[in-house]
Amino acid sequence: MQAFSRIGWFVGLVLLQVLVLNHIHVGEYATPFLYIYFLLVLNADTARLQVILWGFSLGLAVDIFSNTPGLNASAATFLAFVRNPLLRSQTGRDVAEDFRPSVRTMGMAPFFRYALMTVFLYVLFLQLADAFSFSRWMPLFWKVVTNTAATLVGIYGIEIIRRKR
Repeated sequence: MQAFSRIGWFVGLVLLQVLVLNHIHVGEYATPFLYIYFLLVLNADTARLQVILWGFSLGLAVDIFSNTPGLNASAATFLAFVRNPLLRSQTGRDVAEDFRPSVRTMGMAPFFRYALMTVFLYVLFLQLADAFSFSRWMPLFWKVVTNTAATLVGIYGIEIIRRKR
């Protein structure tokens, strides 16, 4: 992604998250977190420190507008930290400098595994940090499962729209 494109995606996904998606709660559980799509599709050659800074900034922007002090920033920073090893585990080879993870470049199954692992770890971290307890583990389990599913559906929706262009 070019610099202008990155900033546009950053602002657009943060606005989408705080103005629309944070108000969607299907059955009081499923809330899609589409702003993490930004981190998932950064070029593979983006330096790890740069990815972590993007993740922290992204999460902090969502936290500021959502009144969730530090939850999204910590979870997005964690996601940025584990993103490169998870991406390498799904590509199975050295990637070119301009490699951008997507269904088109990776294929359906590898991208799905990559997205599933990253989204699941992000949602698990976020929900555990939010709950800070295992006393009500069943609602926590359902929140992790439904938030992961809702986010994956949204990510694939974006991929389908981008693929048609």
